Amino acid sequence: MKELKVNAARIQARILELGEIGRNAGDGMDRTTFTPAELEAREWLKQQLRALDLDIKVDEAANIWAHRKGADCNLPVIAFGSHLDSVPNGGRYDGALGVILALEVMEVLKESGLDTRHPFELVSFSAEEPNPFGLSTFGSRTVAGKLGKANIEGVQDHNGTSLADALRLAGGNPERLEDARRKPEELAAFLEVHIEQGLRLLEREIPVGVVSAITGIYREDVTVIGEANHAGTTLMENRKDALMAASEMMLAFEAACREHPSAETVGTIGTIANEPNAANIIPGQVRFHMEIRSKTRAEIGEVLDKWAKNAEAIAARRGVRLERRLLLDQHPVAMDPLVMDITAAQTSKLGYKSYTLGSMAGHDAAHMAALTRSGMLFVPSIDGKSHCPEEESRIEDIEKAANVLLHSLLALDDQLHR
Repeated sequence: MKELKVNAARIQARILELGEIGRNAGDGMDRTTFTPAELEAREWLKQQLRALDLDIKVDEAANIWAHRKGADCNLPVIAFGSHLDSVPNGGRYDGALGVILALEVMEVLKESGLDTRHPFELVSFSAEEPNPFGLSTFGSRTVAGKLGKANIEGVQDHNGTSLADALRLAGGNPERLEDARRKPEELAAFLEVHIEQGLRLLEREIPVGVVSAITGIYREDVTVIGEANHAGTTLMENRKDALMAASEMMLAFEAACREHPSAETVGTIGTIANEPNAANIIPGQVRFHMEIRSKTRAEIGEVLDKWAKNAEAIAARRGVRLERRLLLDQHPVAMDPLVMDITAAQTSKLGYKSYTLGSMAGHDAAHMAALTRSGMLFVPSIDGKSHCPEEESRIEDIEKAANVLLHSLLALDDQLHR
């Protein structure tokens, strides 16, 4: 198995070729879910898969699956892949790299004539990124049984296009969406390669990241209610300024995150709405969205509890009212220990260095973990940039991660007995 190696030149050529689909005038990537560019990328992928004589299926959620037979037809599938869609004005590596490397694995296996015990399946999931339909990780959530027909009824984008119609154009079937669900007994493992989207690997000069867990995401809608009044005639001691109170609460939130001992615990205030937002009126109400991400629920809870105590104290001292509404409480997802051990061992056997780290972004692997043992490999991101036109990873790092993917899949095929 060790003598098998990926073709770096072929990988690079595919990155550049696929990167032309959806490229805008500013060299960014506009390949959002079910747009003409994303549909073109899907056809590009299917053409590549047909050339490898793989059995192609587009399921009811418009996920693309490519099946390679195993020697034992009674064994479940080992699946691997990622997604083709991008954020608006994004980069050419996020998601797409994982699909391209999965494609490379299939090509190397075909060239070598190697038969695996388990069937292998490449998958390109639909709508992983946030999109105009408001349903991110749509394809993997549907496969995991977390989304069904009821979740898409009446869903439209800002142009009034229904998700059901968009799904049909991509080859899906909204009326039978539940049929896209895979059963746990159908799958032996899932492995995804992705760019890190951060600086941890790059700063340590390590080419391969072994992901230990995918972050939990907690979001709240916070409203601070004060009292609007004249900006000139209201003395400072008589003010119930919602904006000043909210600002203090936001800084207390940042402090709670910065002071937490885990470096992978982070917090963001993403949106702010100030009312009445006039130059000569003391703000009467402020709303903001508060997000915490971390690799364990305990760490999220520690930040939240500390902030809540401080926020209540600020509200009482400033004479304002605090209202909180939960928006999202997505649990962290641990990656499978066996998959982690195998990927780390294969990295070492190939003579590369690896580093174990948590993923600070959500990925399809988080939902596949509800079905089967799952793992992720990260590739360093230049300058830690992602979701922007400057997003890039070095081909020498990509080649190493691709070789680790190839040999990890073969090791899983050898070690898993179901």
